Amino acid sequence: MGRRKTEMKRIENATSRQVTFSKRRNGLMKKAFELSILCDAEVALIVFSTRGKLYEFASSSILDTIERYRSHSRINNTQTTSESVENTQNLKEEAESMMKRIDLLETSKRKFLGEGLGSCSIDELQRIEQQLEKSITKVRAKKIQVYREQIVQLKEKEKTLVAENIRLSEKVNSSQQARKPYVDDSSPSSDVETELFIGLPETRTRLVSTKMRNS
Repeated sequence: MGRRKTEMKRIENATSRQVTFSKRRNGLMKKAFELSILCDAEVALIVFSTRGKLYEFASSSILDTIERYRSHSRINNTQTTSESVENTQNLKEEAESMMKRIDLLETSKRKFLGEGLGSCSIDELQRIEQQLEKSITKVRAKKIQVYREQIVQLKEKEKTLVAENIRLSEKVNSSQQARKPYVDDSSPSSDVETELFIGLPETRTRLVSTKMRNS
């Protein structure tokens, strides 16, 4: 059986929790040591137990490593703060530019819909009219294109239907020819004489004598 996956939550049993802490702490110390040796990395590890007991490991001086960490953090925090201010300013300017552009588009939209034209000059009205005429031309051209495409599709569909109709007609004619009875007109006609007698053999009288002709 494979190892059971441990659920990541606090172990309620104090004894089990202490055993697990000891095992995991030793494993962590071992991994830190291996990392420092194999990769020539500067490693510092600090662990406090629930009772406040300190466990530590350092590949060199743990104080020097902590001071190096603090210096690195100060530099990064300064750069991060400066970059954040610059990014915030750029985003603010970009947002203001987008808002102005949106306002202009909304105003233009209302004018194209025939609203808010009271403050427009003659030149502006002429520009709006020209733009609308261009838009109408484009719409009409697109409509004609769609109509032509639909006509081509309908013609193709018509050809398909005509071909299918011809195929079905030929199939029906073939079926009718197969069902038509065969009649031999060249055979000569023959007479068949039929006699019907009623009564006892001694007194029977022939009543009917007919002739039938088969063609």
